[in-house]
Amino acid sequence: MNKADILLGLQWGDEGKGKIVDVLTPDYDVVARFQGGPNAGHTLKFGGKKHVLHTIPSGIFRENCINIIGNGVVIDPVIFKKEIDALEKFGFDIRKRLFISRKAHLILPTHQLLDAASEEAKGKGKIGSTLKGIGPAYMDKTGRNGLRIGDTTGAGFLGKYKTLKDKHETILIPYVQTGFTYDLAEKENAWFEGIELLKSFTHIDSEIVINQYLTDGKKILAEGAQGTLLDIDFGDYPFVTSSVTTAAGACIGLGIAPNRTGEVVGIFKAYCTRVGNGPFPSELENEVGEALRKYGEEYGSTTGRPRRCGWLDLPLLKYAIMLSGVTKLVMMKTDVLPKAVNELGLEKFKVLMKHDKKGNHEYKDFEIWEDCESLNDDKEIPRNLFNFIQFIEIETGVPITYVSTGPGRKEIVKTMAHV
Repeated sequence: MNKADILLGLQWGDEGKGKIVDVLTPDYDVVARFQGGPNAGHTLKFGGKKHVLHTIPSGIFRENCINIIGNGVVIDPVIFKKEIDALEKFGFDIRKRLFISRKAHLILPTHQLLDAASEEAKGKGKIGSTLKGIGPAYMDKTGRNGLRIGDTTGAGFLGKYKTLKDKHETILIPYVQTGFTYDLAEKENAWFEGIELLKSFTHIDSEIVINQYLTDGKKILAEGAQGTLLDIDFGDYPFVTSSVTTAAGACIGLGIAPNRTGEVVGIFKAYCTRVGNGPFPSELENEVGEALRKYGEEYGSTTGRPRRCGWLDLPLLKYAIMLSGVTKLVMMKTDVLPKAVNELGLEKFKVLMKHDKKGNHEYKDFEIWEDCESLNDDKEIPRNLFNFIQFIEIETGVPITYVSTGPGRKEIVKTMAHV
């Protein structure tokens, strides 16, 4: 009996999970997304084109791979339709390879309004929400009020929708009284168009299907969204997302028992980024941070907001590895560090080794490596990069199996394990 492998981010999201899923997919029969919603943006570049996925699993670009949107995901029909339209425009055959859990929850237009109204009311205390309605949708899920994919084909769907919409509009009344405005009609038209498209896809009891696939010997990769440090329980609360982003989320969001999970692949950048508010111990609010943002193209794939940039935070990386029992590491953006450092005439970069709640920080300097963009042979790894890989492996006790050297599908190096 096979076990499902899990892939997740180890920082505050935007680590490059989509690319690595795409790279690993030829070794798997199924890629299943297990949590989050369109607040995630997985970017892949190949064939001279840039593709951004928000809901659809990143294995969709491989012809022989089945893709499943699991029960732990929340779906915005409008964004889903935009994704499908974009993929079909490029000639991808989606419908035979994409299945959706009946238990996945829907994001309503009023969820987005609640999100926006709540964030606006917080003023300076904003958490930095993507305003996609994710939090309110998960609140209705746990409050047992939500609408699910399986409801869309039932006779009472419109009635259930109206009941939930009316509830939301009642909640919005105090916000409207203090100046919040909205136009629901236009949002609803696009939403119901998306619903019709969702109904045309195959809906499944994903927990049954996935477990049967494992019994049949199929290889499954569970794809996470956001990042470990945004986990609802273990992230920087309240500056977190609304779902479980650790490896445990794969069990919850796909219906897989813990003893049916296998390798846990953790993705991290050679530096750190964060979108929105919240603690960031190694943040660089200077020309170094600007250079990292410039060469790393650090702008949110969902919101377009500039990402905050800083040095790699080793204690937080170790913390994330601990939470999910990571067995393999993948390091991203190794081509960005030398470009940013060299532009400023520096010879070294830093890693945050220790920090505490009092604001004390201890850094370690490392020699920067020469430009490594587009490397694809382990023997070509620059000596300073090789030394840095070894350092991370020794400190974490986990092997780095791949190093990304650029945004493209082929710009990646498979490395030798050194621990």
